Amino acid sequence: QVHLVESGGASVQAGGSLRLSCVHSGFTPSNYCMAWFRQAPGNEREGVASVDRAGSATYVGSVKGRFTISKDNAKNTLYLQMNFLNSEDTAMYYCAVESCDALSSAPLRHDWYADWGRGTQVTVSS
Repeated sequence: QVHLVESGGASVQAGGSLRLSCVHSGFTPSNYCMAWFRQAPGNEREGVASVDRAGSATYVGSVKGRFTISKDNAKNTLYLQMNFLNSEDTAMYYCAVESCDALSSAPLRHDWYADWGRGTQVTVSS
């Protein structure tokens, strides 16, 4: 059974940095695409960053150049390094995974991913 646990969320000031972690178990990570999503109150869930089996990353435009997604399959952990945070980054952040083919990309569509963690809260104050 797939199990995902996010951590690293906190309250920070604008301009600060955080690194989120998602420890996972119950599947072979080298066969999966992984992603980070976020959801602010009253908003739809938004794809932030994703990484395919080969390690190629995709980002939503608003975080390009500020956020970096990475994975360490040996440690069963997915990361999201977030720099130059601003108030619009305030949200609950979730990791999500889905099995994928070796040549497939990892989309930023929340309906594509079957397994989700419970989230970690990021609050950025200006």
